[in-house]
Amino acid sequence: MNDLLSRLPAVTDLRDRCRALAMLDAILSPEDWDSRYHSFDSHWDEGEELASMRNGQGDDWCVIFSPVGAYGRAFDHEAPNAPELLAAVPEEFRRFAEEPALGDEDGPTVTRCFWRGQGDDAWRGAAAEHGAEHLVELLADGSAEAYLAWAQDYFEPEQELDLAAIGHVLALRPLTPAVIAALNAETDLDELAEDLAEIGYPVA
Repeated sequence: MNDLLSRLPAVTDLRDRCRALAMLDAILSPEDWDSRYHSFDSHWDEGEELASMRNGQGDDWCVIFSPVGAYGRAFDHEAPNAPELLAAVPEEFRRFAEEPALGDEDGPTVTRCFWRGQGDDAWRGAAAEHGAEHLVELLADGSAEAYLAWAQDYFEPEQELDLAAIGHVLALRPLTPAVIAALNAETDLDELAEDLAEIGYPVA
């Protein structure tokens, strides 16, 4: 657990990374939202944004960004649900820990949770014996090389993905037609307009 927490960047940087991952997935799968791993809703609630991942096999993670900081949780469906972990969540994040949308009909689902207040100098968290660190590896790594290796395997794109273009997006630099074409020549800014607005990604 401590290894994961030490690898996560500051709240603002993690927010940028989450937006970039969602944008990369949108470029690679513009027409099939259900096949995307990562998403980002910059209008989730007033003053709050939601980054999330779901792999279609019952595993997922999410991070909620709010004025008080960031709260994250992950769930490995092959591990026992461990809602008792939420007892460690500070009061300012309690509402997010108990958010009905982040669980199932029986309540919260979690095998790992983490949080960082705006004034905190480090991430804190709690994890079950069998947590979900493998599910947040891309989030913790944040490198273009890691995303390239994962995306080539997951999306099986028809064209070879450009490492520099991936790095451009991960740096949250404004999206351009050339960058899009280097990742998916079958889409463009117009087709991605709705995703750009939802993610809050900058455009040149």
